[in-house]
Amino acid sequence: MIRRIGKRAILAKPIKCEYWKPGTDIVKYLCSKLKGRIKNGDIIVLSEKALATALGAIVDESKIKPSTFSKIMVFLLMRILWGYVLGILTKLKKETLEWIREYPIAEGAAHKQLALVLGGILQALKPSSEAGVDTSNLPYSYASLPLNNCSIAGKLREALLKCLEANVGLMIVDSDRTYFNQKYNIALASRKTCVKGLINLGVLSYILGRAFRRHFKPKATPISYAGPPIPLPLMLEIAETADRVRGVGAGRTVFEMARRFNTTLNGVTWEMLSRINHYPIVIVRILEKS
Repeated sequence: MIRRIGKRAILAKPIKCEYWKPGTDIVKYLCSKLKGRIKNGDIIVLSEKALATALGAIVDESKIKPSTFSKIMVFLLMRILWGYVLGILTKLKKETLEWIREYPIAEGAAHKQLALVLGGILQALKPSSEAGVDTSNLPYSYASLPLNNCSIAGKLREALLKCLEANVGLMIVDSDRTYFNQKYNIALASRKTCVKGLINLGVLSYILGRAFRRHFKPKATPISYAGPPIPLPLMLEIAETADRVRGVGAGRTVFEMARRFNTTLNGVTWEMLSRINHYPIVIVRILEKS
């Protein structure tokens, strides 16, 4: 895929991989997959969710016991407030509103409780991807945790510099949206990141970005980056381009996954996910026009 941005062209090549399960030796795997494909100046873009899963940064939400109060709050927040007020204000798709209005109370309360602990109230109030916690493309009741340790990208890059023998950048990206106003160079992220210039307002970023979409363009969110300096607008374009070519795996949400495999929300297995094509690695090359 090639996207043209001003005087630059962004060339993005997704790399087909096996499903990364916990315990995957990421450095060894990346070296074997990328050896001979990389040039100086390339940027290796990794899916945060896939990387978190490989590193074992996942939690079984079925073991979280939400309180009755949490269940009541989830009913009021999701099925009522987001289902009939905020969802309409932020112009959510009809199918999204439908699943929000049928949001599972017990499972949802456990999910919200985890997001509240990890990210605070402004994260828990989001309708999805709260605090970077994600349940899509994971089996059973597992959820991936956000990779908020800002040293991860740097350590991975250092290891890859040795085995690939090329000066590359490394970016970790979440498909959760950042809302970017190019005129004023304002980037509203709805979760914590390690990227300077991204303004994290939690649910407020989500509401403002979607409600005023004429002024803000949604982009995938770069969580962290290590490598030669890149201006923020270009970093957002790289993240968005990589996210587009990567695809959605088994589905954007647990609801899509369940429909795809004709099972319950908690019925997706590791084996089912292993049947799907996954592209957690994208090689990005910036081409400058002469």
